[in-house]
Amino acid sequence: MKDKPISFWSTPKGWAALGLIGAATYFLLMEHRQHVWQYLPFLILLACPFMHIFMHGGHSGHGENRSSERAGSSGRSNKVSESSESQHRQ
Repeated sequence: MKDKPISFWSTPKGWAALGLIGAATYFLLMEHRQHVWQYLPFLILLACPFMHIFMHGGHSGHGENRSSERAGSSGRSNKVSESSESQHRQ
């Protein structure tokens, strides 16, 4: 049985790096609080494309296996309509 490789962030050096990053972020935000509040709306808007780019890794390639999604969605809508009909009967 093959063992999964250990992530860097779960090693002692990774924990130390996270601690340093956290401390640096805390002091940077405390010292430059005025600048952060000034640009916060823009930072939120910038977060959207970055989350879109970096968080799409779990979708396993858009466009694959579309026929099973269509079959699943039609079955799901039937279940919803059946459950709503049963609620109206009661």
